[in-house]
Amino acid sequence: MPTLALNKRAHFDYEILETYEAGLVLFGYEVKALKTQHASLKGAFVTSKRVAGKPLPELYLTNAHIPLYKKAATVKTYDPTRPRKLLLHKKQISRLIGKKQEQGLTLVAIRLYTKRGLVKLEFGLGKGKKKVDKRETIKKRELDRKVRTLTKRNINK
Repeated sequence: MPTLALNKRAHFDYEILETYEAGLVLFGYEVKALKTQHASLKGAFVTSKRVAGKPLPELYLTNAHIPLYKKAATVKTYDPTRPRKLLLHKKQISRLIGKKQEQGLTLVAIRLYTKRGLVKLEFGLGKGKKKVDKRETIKKRELDRKVRTLTKRNINK
């Protein structure tokens, strides 16, 4: 599963409790732009919007930047950060919205990838980290890096 776009700050800014996979409703030229790996998930998140006549709201990927494919026919009005609908089952949507409202969690986009020729989004149910938690993450990362370098030195000797 080749990764098309990655949100590097997702695990740094949020404690991801659960991850989910969803399909995306995209235009053909957006898929081509994604496959050239020019997309960005920096600051992307999942929102819910009520649609008239439907009992459940729909989930949308918001703030993801997918640029216009350069070789596409001229598209007059193209918004690269437009909300894109997520394809999920009704039970998954109701469960996610319930957890989000009940516990005050956020749905954060983690990565875009292809699976059997289709573009999928991996997103997670996340709880925001405080500054202290971020410092602990940095300390742990640096400690792991030191341990790796020391073990490499010992192996090479």
